[in-house]
Amino acid sequence: MSGETHHGDGARTLAGQGPVVVALDVGGTDIKAALVDADGVLLEQVTPTRAAQGPQASFAAVLAAVADVRGRVPAGRTVAAVGLAVPGTVDEEAGVVLSAENLDWVDLPVRALVEEATGLPVGFGHDVRAGGLAEWRLGAARGAHDHAFLAVGTGIAAAVVLRGEPYPAHGWAGEVGHGGARDGEPCPCGGRGCAETFASAAGMARTYRRLTGAPVADVPGAREVLARAQAGDDVARGVWDRGVDRLGELVAEMTRLLALPTVVVGGGLVRAGDALLRPLDEAVRSYLTVHPVPRLVPAELGSAAGMHGAALLGWDAARAAGLDVPHRHAVRPAPGSAPLRGLVTADGVAP
Repeated sequence: MSGETHHGDGARTLAGQGPVVVALDVGGTDIKAALVDADGVLLEQVTPTRAAQGPQASFAAVLAAVADVRGRVPAGRTVAAVGLAVPGTVDEEAGVVLSAENLDWVDLPVRALVEEATGLPVGFGHDVRAGGLAEWRLGAARGAHDHAFLAVGTGIAAAVVLRGEPYPAHGWAGEVGHGGARDGEPCPCGGRGCAETFASAAGMARTYRRLTGAPVADVPGAREVLARAQAGDDVARGVWDRGVDRLGELVAEMTRLLALPTVVVGGGLVRAGDALLRPLDEAVRSYLTVHPVPRLVPAELGSAAGMHGAALLGWDAARAAGLDVPHRHAVRPAPGSAPLRGLVTADGVAP
């Protein structure tokens, strides 16, 4: 397969002992595949999803990615399981993608098909809930029994953990980016004015381009909207502030319903750091009256959260099949990475 491949840790090689899992984070454009053992990521590979060629081609690309990464495992090491994190409306218990618009998958029994193709146990889950699982076990939400992971990127979705257990509700829990409005821009879900249309990273960029006529090449994402807002562009400032305010309202809505003490904010938008987290904290406070304000914590795992979550799903599937494997794996920071600034607590934004 064509794609980029590199080792997760330059000091390590594929040779070694102990079981490994194949972990896949499937997106609308790319498939991030990895080999993971107890000490962390051994190898990572990115290949095209081929979604434009139709659902059969995109699913074939998933199977090919599994086979390719699995084929790199040297003799003497055992592949214990496959872990898959996929987008769309996902019923983890049934192992079925009910609908994934970007991949054109409808009622696809992904887990059973991958088990049949590989002969391995398969852990299967929604990409945002997998990211939330990773932040819970390995990242910013360690030790939090009741919390949500709010992912703001191309779309908006949340993963909810209650009493130490993920709450998927057959794939319907956490779809906070849709509904709640009757007018505004049309949304792919069939509604109008959904939060995803203007408060997601992609929605902010689309809104700014619609209002100004700016080309996609100049404003491909929310980063450019924020930069223009900080440079004094009034339209960009209005787009950014409106989007962040709606995100604050969403967090407040979850807080009123579930009284969550912690919300981990992830996805591409969290890279804005204080420029997002400070006004988001203010917005949340403005929408709450009697409820305690949740701690807003920036995600630690970044764009790798889905892949780490897929690996955890793989370990879980292997243990359910009776194999002696780790409960989790080590996470090593990327070379040259710096911790995110802008931790927000119930008492305000920490330096």
